[in-house]
Amino acid sequence: MPPPLQSNDASLQPSEARRQTNTAGKENPLRPSYATTIAVKQAGNHLQHKQNLDYVLRTGLAGGLAGCAAKTLVAPLDRVKILFQASSPQFAKYTGSWFGVVTAMRDINRQDGMRGLFRGHSATLLRIFPYAAIKFLAYEQFRALLIPSNQYETPLRRLFSGAFAGMTSVLVTYPLEVIRVRLAFETKNEARSSLGGICKQIYHERPIVKPPNSAVLGDAVPALPTPRSGLINFYRGFSSTLAGMLPYAGTSFLAHDTAGDWLRLPTIAPYTTTPNSKNPSAPPILKYWAELIAGGFAGLVSQTASYPLEVVRRRMQVGGAVGDRHRLGMAETARTVWRERGWRGFFVGLGIGYFKVVPMAAVSFYVYERGKVMLGV
Repeated sequence: MPPPLQSNDASLQPSEARRQTNTAGKENPLRPSYATTIAVKQAGNHLQHKQNLDYVLRTGLAGGLAGCAAKTLVAPLDRVKILFQASSPQFAKYTGSWFGVVTAMRDINRQDGMRGLFRGHSATLLRIFPYAAIKFLAYEQFRALLIPSNQYETPLRRLFSGAFAGMTSVLVTYPLEVIRVRLAFETKNEARSSLGGICKQIYHERPIVKPPNSAVLGDAVPALPTPRSGLINFYRGFSSTLAGMLPYAGTSFLAHDTAGDWLRLPTIAPYTTTPNSKNPSAPPILKYWAELIAGGFAGLVSQTASYPLEVVRRRMQVGGAVGDRHRLGMAETARTVWRERGWRGFFVGLGIGYFKVVPMAAVSFYVYERGKVMLGV
């Protein structure tokens, strides 16, 4: 019996042999390249470094100190802005002009002294340190996840890194923000409340539910739901806060990082940067004035993008302190603002917002970036 014929046709060879024949002399496309393997390993090492507990604590400390420094700088303006946004009857006449801002601050100083301009600031610092610490360290973590290497660096990933960081921080610290706003909103001497008194007042507030018109509905009047009180009161306006966090925190970090890229362009880098002596492999450090410009630009962009939702949130937060205590939802509050003042109502106090947020953001990013350098992160 003759031996079987041996074919030289590669299509008749077993699949493994055919794969070896087809890939002889060239790289197997099914295997990752050496450069890709190195990039993946570097990205993994970068993420592991940023998830180290020491790194997290150091970035959190730098962020907390940055937030406290920035808020202390603008505390008097913050007090006036809250009074304007929430339509305080005593200060509504001052809205709409820079002279009104100065007059309002003068009246507060005459009535309560310098302490009046910093009313609620203790609650602010109590809130802002964990808020800023969580925001900055969360940004570093989300950025490491979404942007593991330079090839993934896109504006959209920067935007979402900042937005997720802002959402994370506000989830933890929002009750302290409500307390701070309520302390800052009080203007009458006889109505002064302590921190504990404000907490009890907010906790026990029950909204007044208006009954349906029984003359129209006849006997078929549905039972009114029991008004809620308790811890849920400390999250009044939370929905609008979350809705506003995407444009605010997202655009803030995006604008800062983008401005930092512009200021590090080779043509102007010799004038705007200094070498990072503690970490030569890191990007060069912006000079103090350049870092302040980048942070101020971030504040300008983020304030413009998020201000209408901030107005709605303030009105919801003080809902139990003014009017008939009828609790309004986000959409109903927005309609009320529109009905009272039109589209301009969503930008009441925006000038103060710029005057406050631009230096606040500039100082915040400056202290954070310098804090990271000093702490070796």
